[in-house]
Amino acid sequence: MPYLRPLSPHLQIYKPQLTSILSIVHRFTGIALVFGIFALVYWIMSIALGESTFIKAQSYFRSWYSQIFLFGWSFCFFFHLCNGVRHIFWDTGFGLELPHVYRSGWLVLYGSISLTLCTWGYIYLI
Repeated sequence: MPYLRPLSPHLQIYKPQLTSILSIVHRFTGIALVFGIFALVYWIMSIALGESTFIKAQSYFRSWYSQIFLFGWSFCFFFHLCNGVRHIFWDTGFGLELPHVYRSGWLVLYGSISLTLCTWGYIYLI
C-alpha cells in the first residue's frame, strides 16, 4: 500500500502566525461578548426590578472577581471592534498585502490594549 499523505499538516508542523492567532482570538472574543451580554442584561434588569435589586447588582459588579471579568470583557469588546474595522477595510480591498496585514494586526492588538487601559484608567480616575 502506497504512503498516503495527510490532506492537511498537523498543528505541530505549522508555526503559529500573527494572522492565525488574531483570527482565533477574534472568534473567542465574539463568544466572550455573548456571555458578557448576560451580565449587562442582568445589570439592566436590576434597575427595572427596584432599588434593592440594583444595590445587590452593584455590589456584585464592584467585587474583585467581577472587576476582572469586566476588564476582560472590555478587552474583548475593543479587540472585536478594532478587528472588525480591520475587516471592513479588507472588504473594500485596502490593506490586503502581507506587510499591511501584519501591520494592521499589530495595530489591532496594541489599539485594543490601549483602549482597554485608557477606559479602565478613566474609570478609576473618576
